[in-house]
Amino acid sequence: MFLIHRPAAPERHYPTGARPACKDRRVTPAPGGIALARSYFTELVAPTIRRHVPELRYAAARLGSGSEVLGLDDEISRDHDWGLRLQLFVADTDVTRLRSTLEDHLPTEFDGHPVRFGFSSDPAARLRIDVDSVDSAAKQHLGFDPRRDASVQDWLSLSGQAVLEITAGEVFRDDVGDLTSLREALAWYPNDVWRYVIACDWQRIDQELPLMQRAGHRGDDLGSRVIAARLVDATMHLGFLLCRQWVPYPKWRGTLFNRLPLHINVATALSETLTADGWEDRAAHLADALDALADHQGQLGIPTSSPASAPFHDRPYRHIGQSMVPRLLDSIRDSDVRALPPGLGSVEQRSDNVDLLTSARHRRAALT
Repeated sequence: MFLIHRPAAPERHYPTGARPACKDRRVTPAPGGIALARSYFTELVAPTIRRHVPELRYAAARLGSGSEVLGLDDEISRDHDWGLRLQLFVADTDVTRLRSTLEDHLPTEFDGHPVRFGFSSDPAARLRIDVDSVDSAAKQHLGFDPRRDASVQDWLSLSGQAVLEITAGEVFRDDVGDLTSLREALAWYPNDVWRYVIACDWQRIDQELPLMQRAGHRGDDLGSRVIAARLVDATMHLGFLLCRQWVPYPKWRGTLFNRLPLHINVATALSETLTADGWEDRAAHLADALDALADHQGQLGIPTSSPASAPFHDRPYRHIGQSMVPRLLDSIRDSDVRALPPGLGSVEQRSDNVDLLTSARHRRAALT
């Protein structure tokens, strides 16, 4: 089972003999976590499996939680939950046997790193090699198997981070091909679901864009800034959708947003939205970013509206042009997607609650 990212646990006292994650280690200088995992597998784990269960067919990867899976770990990342980590996938009937083999035959150290160590959520020193079947991992991590007739609700139950914990990282071996097929099935939303979630982001932005301006106009600068930050986050989410890229959790959202194939003015305008001193400037910078995204949307062959914003009644404010969302929804052909309530969207468009988004069971329950 994948270990899903959760915020670091508060400092605690550990029983005698237990070690908190990555404390008191003798660690030699190491490259990034993916390179370390690759060496760990190639030089130690794979030879151990070959020696003791040579007939075993399996997949090996570094997936799941951890900044290294996104290729974004650095020296600071190594203070907790970082080290010799792998995910191995076998048939259900081989899970127990492989776990026992690794426990019995792996040494205490590899390349200066302990093979058994604690996590912030589990301080006991143990192997950090997850062994599971692909089918079981998909069910536990996603709540469904996207290779087998996934429903519209299944797709909407995904958070971008949950998908990235399967599709990012690196696969070192895949004898059967099941892990590769799972990753390929999660490449992106079905086309009509994609158009639906794009429409939902535009509707989210439309609902709060006038509020940011109204609050500032009435002298509530703090309130206007808070709404501006919410709008920037929704606009960034829209940018990921338009680039067909899954959205990471907030720590790395800005980093990966800046790597999207969007016009550089989008990121600049969003930054200026957050730093602007007045509500009029906030609205103008945000309108620039939204116009650029609307143009990008049109270049993809997806219905759009240009400019993205229009005057809001008789007030000196802007909101999203009233043709944007209807055009998107009218372009959807799948009857199940057309029946969805406009604006509700995927689970991560409905909530940013960490405990909800990191649980497949809670994500799916939130849609019912």
